[in-house]
Amino acid sequence: MENTENEQPATIFGLRTTANREDQVMDFVTSNATRKKLNVYSVIRPHGMRGYIFIEADRMADAEQAAFGVPYARGILKKPIEYNEIEHMLEQVKKDANIFKNDIAEIISGPFKREKCKITRVDKAKEEVVVELLHAAVPIPITVKMDAVKVIRR
Repeated sequence: MENTENEQPATIFGLRTTANREDQVMDFVTSNATRKKLNVYSVIRPHGMRGYIFIEADRMADAEQAAFGVPYARGILKKPIEYNEIEHMLEQVKKDANIFKNDIAEIISGPFKREKCKITRVDKAKEEVVVELLHAAVPIPITVKMDAVKVIRR
């Protein structure tokens, strides 16, 4: 679809957040935008970047309204962000996971963070893995997201 002269592409705005609270801020911003029927098209949490999320919206006012009153939100950056500045952080949309059954991994997020585990099943469609903790007295299968584990050896 061609961009006509009166049609302007959406702009990306940066929202400062409290570090490690990005997911909570995203949930609040998304529900605010839906509830207030704002022209917010996407809310992005860049991989590997703490303290910021990005809001794709028509105008700065829409992004500000979506973030208004949100706990842990610290304010919208004054200048909009160019897509090419954050493009390298967004490429991990659908990666082919390099995780296989019987791999030894470390859980990197959630309540079992830093625990070593063995992969017992991989579900690529749901992007989930079933693991068993190595140092547990009784092996209990736990289902976690693929990006919550890091393979440490095959």
